[in-house]
Amino acid sequence: MTDNGGNEPVLRRRLSRRGLLRAGGGLLTVGGLGGAAGYGLARRATGPATDDGGTGGGGTDRVRSYATRPDLRIPVVETTVTGPVTDGLIFLTPAAGAGGRGPLIVDGDGEPVWFRQVAGPAQVAVDLRVQRLAGEPVLTWWEGAITNGIGGGEFVIADTAYREITRIRADGDLPTDQHDFILTADGTALFFVYELVAADLSTVGGFTDGALYDGVVHEVEVGTGRTVRRWQARDHVPLTESYAEPPEGDRARTPFDYFHPNSVDVDTDGNLLISARHTWTVYKVDRDSGAVLWRLGGRNSDFALDDRARFSWQHDARRRSDGTIGIFDNRAGITDEADQSRGLILAVDETDRTASVVRELTPPQALLARTQGGVQELTGNGSFVGWGARPHFSEYAEDGTMVLAGQLPDDNGSYRAYRFAWTGQPTDRPTVLARASSDEAVTVQVSWNGATEVTSWQVRGGRQPDGLAVLGEADRTGFETTVTVHGPVAFVVVDALGADRRTLASSLTVPVRPAGSS
Repeated sequence: MTDNGGNEPVLRRRLSRRGLLRAGGGLLTVGGLGGAAGYGLARRATGPATDDGGTGGGGTDRVRSYATRPDLRIPVVETTVTGPVTDGLIFLTPAAGAGGRGPLIVDGDGEPVWFRQVAGPAQVAVDLRVQRLAGEPVLTWWEGAITNGIGGGEFVIADTAYREITRIRADGDLPTDQHDFILTADGTALFFVYELVAADLSTVGGFTDGALYDGVVHEVEVGTGRTVRRWQARDHVPLTESYAEPPEGDRARTPFDYFHPNSVDVDTDGNLLISARHTWTVYKVDRDSGAVLWRLGGRNSDFALDDRARFSWQHDARRRSDGTIGIFDNRAGITDEADQSRGLILAVDETDRTASVVRELTPPQALLARTQGGVQELTGNGSFVGWGARPHFSEYAEDGTMVLAGQLPDDNGSYRAYRFAWTGQPTDRPTVLARASSDEAVTVQVSWNGATEVTSWQVRGGRQPDGLAVLGEADRTGFETTVTVHGPVAFVVVDALGADRRTLASSLTVPVRPAGSS
């Protein structure tokens, strides 16, 4: 791709691990719980976790656990609704604190719908959302480990039954960064790799034989993994645009993260919008040539912005359906530029090169998110805002009125938060636990991780596993529902019923455990 950025000379070679160590640089290390901490995913836990299913997001009741799924420890999610909200479920990726880490879907009351624990103590999941692949809805998220805000992992694509379709990394099995993953209508995926390269940093006060992390956009075919396009920031954006300073002191030889891209999207004309946190800029990039068509914000903005429209340390720049651009304006990062973050909707006139504020989305309290965050457009021009490192999310009507406030426990966080319509149809069976109590009563507990169409549970039971009759029924009351039935019962099976009373699935036939058994 051609270089139109006018940037200073940069040595165009990838550094090997050995070469960078010879240069005295600090390599990205992936692994250990320090990866999550370096990402700033959450603050230190403030108290012990409990298993009582409490709902105190800011107190000690921070984890939900279930008799039927003792393998799942799900962070408590609280919501408060103050106006009409958009239909759909809420998508989060809790990544620190008490409870599990992994992709999480909850309903409007904060009740879990689906949760998947990531494997290994060093792993986190990031950016769970619904996208479309070959016209069909899919779930996508990233899994890996993160150090100093830079990820090494891979993206997961799963179908409506939560079965993995594929995992995607960059060519050559490069550690793939977590910041964004976009499935396009062309059957490709867009994401970032933070590549270590040798660089002359003298124009910003660094070493002539220094090193930097280059923000590289990869566009790959989903079906083959073949790279069809690459865009390298260093070819188009000079180091002098960065608001970050080269490392100093004991860290002077560590790579300079001058660009730090965190979102990429296909604009309405097919070109790319790229948000770079460390330059405070949104770039419009020609998808084929790589040329920067314009800069919004930062030191070299092509648009006039008044004080209210200026943003800093931002995330998640997206074109909205009405032509505006939504941005999560952190206003904090390496430096603090304000006392709270905001969702920002800008009207951008690409002819007159002006940008003005259409709407500010203010947090439910004074929240300053120094990392992460996002603004999602909802049907009807509303917005759903995830407050990143602060464990909150909010929904706003078209006029900017907040209609829902939610949060994870204080010691947790979610990179972004979304609301999507989603129908999950797991291929496994509901899970059942049945215990006898006094007077021939049997307490039956049932859950089905990921199922979204269950409205009620029907319990069948009897003395023999091949002679079961309907004993009772109860509406689904959350992730796990309890039904009490009576009669001499030795075996039970539970049927998941949909709104039309159709049986969606049945559990295995299970024996009734004696009273007092664990």
